[in-house]
Amino acid sequence: MRIGDVLAQKPTGVLTVEPETPVPSLLTALAARGVGAAVVVDAEGAVVGMVSERDVVRHLHHRGAALLADAVTSIMSGHVTTCGPDDEVDALAATMTERRIRHIPVVENGRLTGIVSIGDVVKNRLDELEAHRSQLEAYIAG
Repeated sequence: MRIGDVLAQKPTGVLTVEPETPVPSLLTALAARGVGAAVVVDAEGAVVGMVSERDVVRHLHHRGAALLADAVTSIMSGHVTTCGPDDEVDALAATMTERRIRHIPVVENGRLTGIVSIGDVVKNRLDELEAHRSQLEAYIAG
């Protein structure tokens, strides 16, 4: 299965923030959307980073409440692994596991088109296993 097929099964829209977004505004947006990460984009919409709840917690631990006066750019991951809609889910699952990445932006023609989480990958695998099981049961039943 392709990443585009996974995106087709998800609600549209990706939480994005700009690098200069204040950390408290990021937290408000994450809580309001009920998501754990945001894609950091520049004024042209190009992906320049990722920021997650985990980033906030780690930096808060080291820097304390002073972090709340900073911008997202001070805590974001600048090296972002991306994928395309034609990439295979199995390959992405391997990348996510090897690199310990929970969220990967989907980019097509230089534009952000979606995001895939490890939960999306696991759900896809479980759906495939269930379909396979149903096929086997139908075959056995004759």
